[in-house]
Amino acid sequence: MTKPKIGFIGLGLMGAAMVERLQSCGYELTVLGNKSRPRIDAAIARGATEATDAKSLAEASDIIMLCITTSDQVEARMRGETGVIAGLSAGKTVIDFGTSLPASTIVLGEEVAAAGATYLDAPLGRTPASALEGKLNIMGAGDETAFAAVRPVLEDLGENVFHLGALGSGHKMKLINNYMGMTSAVAMAEAFAMADTAGVPRETVYAILSSGPSHSMMMDFVKNYAIDGNPNMGFSIGNAGKDLGYYNTMAKDLGARTWIAGATAEALSGAKEDGFGDNMVPEVLDYLLKHIKT
Repeated sequence: MTKPKIGFIGLGLMGAAMVERLQSCGYELTVLGNKSRPRIDAAIARGATEATDAKSLAEASDIIMLCITTSDQVEARMRGETGVIAGLSAGKTVIDFGTSLPASTIVLGEEVAAAGATYLDAPLGRTPASALEGKLNIMGAGDETAFAAVRPVLEDLGENVFHLGALGSGHKMKLINNYMGMTSAVAMAEAFAMADTAGVPRETVYAILSSGPSHSMMMDFVKNYAIDGNPNMGFSIGNAGKDLGYYNTMAKDLGARTWIAGATAEALSGAKEDGFGDNMVPEVLDYLLKHIKT
């Protein structure tokens, strides 16, 4: 069976890894960068075609994938004379792999449907390294028939591919997922910072906490930096802070109250304002240490 042609917008850490994985699986790709030129050049060297704009990318593709940071950026790529929607036609499918506001996703879905195509949200769990291995967690949502049609492609990218329901459900779940993950990371970083302040060795803190019910993959990511000096989680403090902001926006839209998310968002936004925004999430430890007594 002929593989669908794929257009991919946004070759950051995660997007570039996904593109490389898709190319290794034999897909023909058209790509469009959001920020990083070197990753575009690497994809072209492996055989990808570079689009001049999002409209031409959509026209050349059966499936259009976006993996970019904010809802504002997604909307900018989707709309306008040179946007994705302008290049859509019947039978095409657009997939947003980023972490977007559910309300924005639902509105874009209506605009894509008006062009005869289908919009799916499919945010991701795990890391760029997982993407290279085809072992992402994919939290998909939207029209079931369209999702079933693209599932074989998603299964080349993901070890666990879920369909969660109506459009926007994936982004809702992703925000809950990232609230939990980033809160765990900040809590673990604070535990190490408090241990330093109290004179308790970091190795002791990890040995005790990891032997009990608090142990998690996120704890290990922070430990890898705090004890082993390896911050490579593949997710920046700036992006984490954005996601916590989106979680709080979702809660506000739902008329719901939050208790803990505000503290996590405050730590992440404070770290970004202090110059740590491009650092990986485990490095929030350095920000907390810097301010633990101020």
